[in-house]
Amino acid sequence: MLLQHAETTTGDTSAVHSDVPAYAWGVCALTVGLLLSDYVSRQVLNAVFPFIKTAWNLSDTKLGSLSSVVALMVGVLTFPLSVLADRWGRVKSIALMSALWSLATLGCAISTNYGEMLLARAFVGVGEAAYGSVGIALVLSIFPPRLRATLTATFMAGGAFGSVLGMAAGGALATQLGWRWSFGAIAGFGLLFVLIYRCMVTEERLRALQPLQPGSAAQHHSLGVRTSFRALLKGLFSTKSVVCAYVGSGLHLVVPAAVWVWTPSFLNRYYGMAPGRAAVAASAFVLVTGLGMVLCGNLADRLNGAVVQRKWMIAIAYCVLCCVLLGIAFRLPAGPLQLVLLGCGMFFCAGATGPSGAMVANLTPPSIHASAFATLTLANNLLGLAPAAVLTGVIADRIGLLGALQWVPLAPLLAAIAFAIGRRSDLRDLERVNALREQAARQAMARFA
Repeated sequence: MLLQHAETTTGDTSAVHSDVPAYAWGVCALTVGLLLSDYVSRQVLNAVFPFIKTAWNLSDTKLGSLSSVVALMVGVLTFPLSVLADRWGRVKSIALMSALWSLATLGCAISTNYGEMLLARAFVGVGEAAYGSVGIALVLSIFPPRLRATLTATFMAGGAFGSVLGMAAGGALATQLGWRWSFGAIAGFGLLFVLIYRCMVTEERLRALQPLQPGSAAQHHSLGVRTSFRALLKGLFSTKSVVCAYVGSGLHLVVPAAVWVWTPSFLNRYYGMAPGRAAVAASAFVLVTGLGMVLCGNLADRLNGAVVQRKWMIAIAYCVLCCVLLGIAFRLPAGPLQLVLLGCGMFFCAGATGPSGAMVANLTPPSIHASAFATLTLANNLLGLAPAAVLTGVIADRIGLLGALQWVPLAPLLAAIAFAIGRRSDLRDLERVNALREQAARQAMARFA
């Protein structure tokens, strides 16, 4: 089995150009914009949970499954679709995926029962499956490596900001016009953004930005190199530390996945808020998460310096802070103090996203970064995003929603343990990967000299 992978970045952070063309920032903004559309389509469902629960008399387990099925499809399909995207072209693949999830969101608007809604939501997941890995690989390919944690965190934070828009706009539209309009309007927004992206971003203009990277001449020529499946797996899972980065990243995302989905219902049930107001209030916590992702990622880059292992310690610190703050918050009575602590915990709940993305980029060969981020996306979805909502719903059906949310903060504690294990072997593993990079660079230069 032969696979093709596009070169994205180099591992040398010492010789990068300080100036980045405006078009690169424009591409980054448009790519993050599509991620906003992605998560608007994904999270609008949470805002209309109370409406659908009443209309179709659904249990919390079924409500949770409507959210989890998206992450499940993303987790299952992200790797094969990312490989296909590398072969077919990232720009065309991104346009096709975003059109599909927008059309599937329109399908949600016309669903007449739980089964039809579940099917439409599954196709939302199919459309979104490879976008995270392909989008971030595209962005990293046109920026210097020194910005990895910041760009990864900013890109992933687009999901949080999209969730804010989805929950706030979805709740407002559902209150004024009915829940079906929430899905329909967001589908139209997504299709419009696809047209803008396809007109502005081309493979040819992206290739012109590749010389920004050190050694880009060799990379440019090696874009068509094919790698065996065995060699690919060896590159993706060759070190203990990169496996720990995958696992830690996935586990720590249990918190945002569960809390984003269930906060509108939590505020509706325990604070007596109307569904529309609860959705808007819940979007504030999602916004705090997005801000935390960006600021925590930037802080990780600033504090990293020449000590590579600091990113591991920073990720561990974010996970522990999240566990403590949310663990206390969900055990307090309803009131302002609970909401303040909940907001503080949500600020750190996805803070390890940037550091973990940088870890994966540092610990895998540049020629397979698209597949490496697909693997990271797979871990994020199967370990965190997919099970969080439905498992919280299953537990909520038995002990109540508040009782279920009290268990959620244990996930980042497990993530901190995974990061701690990875930190112990990071330096040795990084030396091994750097040696492989140098060998690959020499081979590429010899091949195209």
